[in-house]
Order: sequence, then structure tokens, then C-alpha cells
Amino acid sequence: MLRAEAILIFCWVYVRKYQSRRESEVISTITAIFALAVALISSALLPVDIFLVSYMKNQNGTFKDWADANVSRQIEDTVLYGYYTLYSIILFCVFLWIPFVYFYYEEKDEDDGNTCSQVKTALKYTLGFITICAVLLLIGAFVPLGIPNTKNSTEWEKVKLLFEEFGSSHGLTALSFSISSLTVIGMLAAITYTAYGMSALPLNLIKGTTSAAYERLENTEDIEEVEQHLLRIKSKCRDGRPLSSRDRRTVQQLEERLRTLRRRERHLESIEKSWWTKFCEAIRPLKIVWGVFFIIVALLFTVSLFLSNLDKALHSAGFDSGFIILGTNLTNPLNMLLPVLQTVFPLDYILITTIVMYFIFTSMAGIRNMGVWFFWIRLYKIRRGKTLPQALLFLCMILLLIVLHTSYMIYSLAPQYVMYGSQKYLIQSNKTIDGQLRNVTTFVSKDCDADAPEDQCIVTRTYLFLHKFWFFSAAYYFGNWAFIAVFLIGLIVSCCKGKKSVIEGEVDEDDSDMSDDELSVYYR
Repeated sequence: MLRAEAILIFCWVYVRKYQSRRESEVISTITAIFALAVALISSALLPVDIFLVSYMKNQNGTFKDWADANVSRQIEDTVLYGYYTLYSIILFCVFLWIPFVYFYYEEKDEDDGNTCSQVKTALKYTLGFITICAVLLLIGAFVPLGIPNTKNSTEWEKVKLLFEEFGSSHGLTALSFSISSLTVIGMLAAITYTAYGMSALPLNLIKGTTSAAYERLENTEDIEEVEQHLLRIKSKCRDGRPLSSRDRRTVQQLEERLRTLRRRERHLESIEKSWWTKFCEAIRPLKIVWGVFFIIVALLFTVSLFLSNLDKALHSAGFDSGFIILGTNLTNPLNMLLPVLQTVFPLDYILITTIVMYFIFTSMAGIRNMGVWFFWIRLYKIRRGKTLPQALLFLCMILLLIVLHTSYMIYSLAPQYVMYGSQKYLIQSNKTIDGQLRNVTTFVSKDCDADAPEDQCIVTRTYLFLHKFWFFSAAYYFGNWAFIAVFLIGLIVSCCKGKKSVIEGEVDEDDSDMSDDELSVYYR
């Protein structure tokens, strides 16, 4: 309960930080906060799931006295129903709630005052998303998994087997297919934004921004230069002659440029005098330390992901199995660390929470630097205190999908941990005494792996959702390579870039003069 409240508070602060003060809408704000909170809460189920399956067994590989078959089944079902609930809410947000609110405000901008018309149009467009969701659920529900291929079976018997498979899985395959489809989209978002943000965020902290006083001096010189250019052009018509069409276009461009420069002047003056700027200058050494720490974490994460993917490339069963690996042949730092921390419950919980939050912040850094794009078309800019309601919904949708993909990223780094936690099982062994083999049966504990008997090791519910379909696992495998490549490219680009402007992205030519009030209120 306390964690849920902390997540809600974080989401509220996060959304309020970026939403436009002048164009904020209650419904879009609530939608963004709720969608992001549900995604974070669903990610919090991963360590709980792993802890519960591990807690049912002793370190010697035996089940605890209270963990009989019925209790184990109840615990598994409770976690499974938790995933059912949260993932169903995520589907509701992605395919119904967020699209409806988005199209409602899109119509509001075009058709002020006619609420009924806005609702009808929004529902019409949202119906397309509902259709996509229904198709994904149907494909997932009736795709044949483990159904015997008998040549003598009639078509009706095959259909009957499909329905029996659906009933025996309690809808798990349908929900798993839909969520996995969203996770693939989240993977693409992570490749685009998170991989770049992992390099941009720490390097921006290390390099810092240019001085507000220095930028203001340069901006003043630019204003004087533009004003002189305007005077030279306008002096041509002092004798009553009209300006040529080329000169009129030049004057219009120079006047727009002058308005932008004067807005920059007001923003720079406000930032230069603000207490926040002075505070940031005071903690500049701390920012450098955080930047170095984040770049080390990013490199550690990338090396771990590379070793994990290399292990799959060398030792997995191949493409047809989704590059699923049985056991771990090439270990990596996180794969070693998580099972150790898992023995003390809060530690692995804290580490996974830190990984998820790290993904959130690096993703946000990537989105803020790049904006929201649809292929080559830039849809929205994400700016502190100036983000439109529609852009805010896009932002939280992207973050929701990235958080969904985080569970698979953690599995890629520590497959043993995500599947079995710290579970052990007993195997028979012959004991050697005085150099002779005797028929003495002993039991030795061994870490649970794919070769373990099903009744001795309990697989987490998270793993069941992640690997129901091999082709999604194959897509994740290639996505990890793309993630590493984009990170390295982003690292090179970020290193080559100079310092950012102290008002980077805050002042654009398409801003209105009223936007100055938002910035001044924010910084003072």
C-alpha cells in the first residue's frame, strides 16, 4: 500500500512538472497519472513474484512445511490474478481510455463548444483501437500451442481442441499475446528513446550548460544585428517607393527572428536572476558525480546485455525457439548480483525499482531531447511546464510501453533469477567413502534450472507471460542488439556535441508571447 502511494505521488509530480500551465486539462492529467502508475505497479509485481516462489523453499532444496501443493497453487494463482488485473487495465488504457481522451482533445481544438460532436468523433476513432485489441486477443486465444497434430482429426475436433486449450489456460495465452505485442512496441520505443537517453543524460550532467550571462550577451548582439539589418532594408522606402516582394519576405523573416530573440532575452533574464539557477551552480560538482555514476551504470548495463545476447547466440536452441537459453554459460555482473541480493528480500526489490526508475529517467531524457516522432514526422515537443495535453498522453503511453519492456530486459540480464529466483532442488548422488562406491543414497541441493523436475521448481508467473510465444522472444533478441547499437551511436553523438543552452528547447519560433509567463512563474 505504501509503495502504491509512493508511485502515485511520483507520477503526479512527474506529470505536473511537464504539463502546460496554460493549457492543462483535468481529464488528460488524471489519465496520464493513472496510466503511468499502473505500469509502475505492474513492474513492482516482478520481485514479489520471484520472492514468493523462492520463499516457499528452504536453502537445502526442500519445500517448507506450510508450502504444500494447495498453498503453492493458491500463491501462484494470486500472483497470476494480479497480473491478469493489471495487464487488463493496461490494455484498457492503451486501446480505449488514452485514445479516447486524445481524440477528444484533438476534436476540442477544432470544434469548440460542441461536446456531443467531440465525444462521437473520439468514439469513432477509438473504435479502431478496440478492434485491434479484439483481434490481438482472438489471435492469442486460439493460436495452437501444444495441440497434437493428428491427421485423422476432423475440422470440428481441431476447433474443439482449440477451445479446450483456451479454457485450460484461463485466457493466459490471449492476454500474453496482447501484452507481448505491446511489449514489442515498447522495445522499439526503448531502442529509440531509452538507448539514446542512457548516453545523453549522463553526458549532459557532466558537461553542464552554457552560462546564462554569456548567452544573454550573445543574444543582445544578435538583436542589435537584426535591428540594423531591418533598418537598412526599410531605409529603401523612405522616398515613398514600395519594397520589393523579396525585401518584404526578408523583413517578415527578420521580424519573426527579432521576436524570438526578444523572448530569449526575457527568458535568459528570468533564469539569470532565479534562485534555482544559483542553486544548480552550487551543486555543479554533485551533478558531475551523478553523471559519472550514470555513465558507469549505462556501460555496465550495456556490457551485461551484450554478454547475455552473446550467450544466447552461442548456446541457445536457435531462431525457432526464440533464442531461449537453458542455463547460463556466459555470466554477467547483474546476473551474478541479483540472485545474491534476492536472499534478502528488500535488496533485490530496491535494485529492480532502481533499474525501472533509471529506465524512466533515461527514457524521459531521450524523449525530451528528441521529441515525439512518428517515423520522420515530429508530432510533439516535450518541455517542462509547456507540454500540451495530447503530448502528455503520448509521453505517458511511451513510458508505459517502455516499462512493460523492462521486465523482459531484466530477464535478458538475469534469466535464472527471473525464472526461479533462489530456488534449489534435490538430486540423488552416490557418496564415495574410502575410495569405494557404496550404495548409499544421498541428496545434494542444486540451483533450479530448465532441467529441474516440474514438481521441484516453481516457475514464476512473469516467465509464463514473457515466453508463451517463441517469435516474440526472437524479436526481443534482435531488439537487444539494436538497443546496444543505438546506445553506442548515441554515446558518440553525445560526446561530439557541445554544451547545451541553458534554455534548450524552451524558446521556439512557434511559441506565443504568452508562454513567457509560464517560464517566469516556474523559475522565480
